Amino acid sequence: MPDLSHNAVYNSRIPQMPSLPTSRIIWLILLLLAPLSGWAADWTKPEDQLAIKIAAATGPGAVNVTVTNRSSISPSDVETIRRGLLERLSAAGLRFVDADQAAATVQISLSENLQNYVWAAEIHQGTNEPSVLIVATLRPNVPLASQDGPNLTLRKLQLWASDDPILDAAIINGATTQLVVLYPGQIKLYRLQSDHWIEQQALAITHSGPWPRDLRGRLVLRKDHLFDAYLPGLTCQSNAGAPLAVTCRASDDPWPVGTDQFNLNAFFAPARNLFTGAVSPGIGKKTTVPAFYSAAPLPRDKYTLWLLAGVDGRIHLTDGINDQTAAKLDWGSDIASVHSTCGSGWQVLASAPGVDSGDTVQAFELADREPLAAVPPVELPGGVTSLWSAMDGNSAVAVVHNPENGKYEAYLLTIACGQ
Repeated sequence: MPDLSHNAVYNSRIPQMPSLPTSRIIWLILLLLAPLSGWAADWTKPEDQLAIKIAAATGPGAVNVTVTNRSSISPSDVETIRRGLLERLSAAGLRFVDADQAAATVQISLSENLQNYVWAAEIHQGTNEPSVLIVATLRPNVPLASQDGPNLTLRKLQLWASDDPILDAAIINGATTQLVVLYPGQIKLYRLQSDHWIEQQALAITHSGPWPRDLRGRLVLRKDHLFDAYLPGLTCQSNAGAPLAVTCRASDDPWPVGTDQFNLNAFFAPARNLFTGAVSPGIGKKTTVPAFYSAAPLPRDKYTLWLLAGVDGRIHLTDGINDQTAAKLDWGSDIASVHSTCGSGWQVLASAPGVDSGDTVQAFELADREPLAAVPPVELPGGVTSLWSAMDGNSAVAVVHNPENGKYEAYLLTIACGQ
């Protein structure tokens, strides 16, 4: 796996500052030197900083400005911030018009991480590439992470082991507990009898041509029929009744990479064993993200934060407006998210190389953009070949290749509280 130890950066460029009238330059200098007093007045500092950057990027003229709150800042404070920004931009010579009359559009997003409020302005101007300007200010009275809260435990339960490669597996909870396992050439259905899985049915996967060397697959449980299976260049769908049957067709349809609650589909590049970065319906306004191997959604009050294990060896974090890379992580290319009843309510599971021949999986909390280990790493008996969130979000399934016995083993991963 590539080294993921990188400093956090924003994927943006800093535009050159256009020339401004002398009176405007004096105003900008005064803003930089303006004293601050009390937290109620502290909004003026990031307002001044962001207004300076926006005015420098656009120059005087007609602009369209929108402000979106993606943080815990109260609505009344958001309105205060919006007015403050508009006043400062107006003083810098910017005039506010409708989008179809504007020489530039400025989309301002108010977000936050564990330590700071982070404000970003995405500027679209003519045919130039959009630029993103960032300012940050410390959040007041932010409590530090406490070790006194409920303990989290990452549990693993072996579901199945096979001499044949396992691509994915899923538990069906109903009147009878069932296990669906996706193999390269077939899909098998097992039912739980006492404490053993008994094979119930095997469904052949029909396809033309050889599989790629590094074969991946995804099982998705559905409400109107039992499941869909996604493989490179192929989609298979089961029927809804008995006897169970499956129909496969050549397809380049995007694969589901999220959960039922947080839907996201991504286009898979079969020959390269990765997702190209084209996503649907999109993350916010973005329908293109960096190419990645796996993805994990984390809900926030007003948006969903997506973590992407990028092919560049970095963990990318995007909410549809701001893009960031997490710093100093040693994660592998397989990540997933799990909903629990403890901690923040959602944790990220990340694979990593273990001490011996096996990999580990560890659960992390994210205070918006800052990963913090929530549990010690759980050892697995081999390298992780697959890690997917269950569609209900309550668990994940990891598949490992055990070098000692040569078998592929599927594990159910859940998070328990107070253990």
